[in-house]
Amino acid sequence: MQFDPNNLDSSSLYKLITGSIIPRPIAWIATIDSNGINNLAPFSYFNIVGEKHIMFSTAKNKDQNKDTLSNILSNGEFVLNMVTEELAEAMNTTAAELPSDEDEFVYAKVTPIDSELIKPKRVKESKISFECKMIHTYTMPHPENNGATMIVGEIVMMHFDNRVLLDNYKINMENYKPVSRLAGSNYSKIGEIFSIKRI
Repeated sequence: MQFDPNNLDSSSLYKLITGSIIPRPIAWIATIDSNGINNLAPFSYFNIVGEKHIMFSTAKNKDQNKDTLSNILSNGEFVLNMVTEELAEAMNTTAAELPSDEDEFVYAKVTPIDSELIKPKRVKESKISFECKMIHTYTMPHPENNGATMIVGEIVMMHFDNRVLLDNYKINMENYKPVSRLAGSNYSKIGEIFSIKRI
């Protein structure tokens, strides 16, 4: 079968896209608002776009920007915390729609710790975190003014738990244990790994 995306409702299109483009890494994004309230939320529309640059996107929530986007547009800073097996439940908890004045670190029972170069806190329990400064945003056109906004950030500081590091800056996958997003309520762990020499 073939589908014209312009002839599909949002729900059908979402299921086809998110069920096909898998697995997707999860960006657990921490931000802070002008009143010092922490925000923490997961995004699976996320990946690297260069040596020091990452991108993720967030859709509007009931025609309103999510707190993550509002905070980043306000101060230009965020922390990308990587999600591992032991953090999957806590990460999922932060997908809940909470009032802007409620701290998701408290709600998810994870520990906020200071970053080195920016104001948003890091998740202490995350084995890998990246402090980032926003360098670009772009909102995708949408007929109902409800398009997703892509945020590109520059990594300005990196934090790695010693247990996930091997010699020569390589990552120990057995100790890292990252989790990725599939479709619906499904997630995946690292399974069988195979190698192909690059030509």
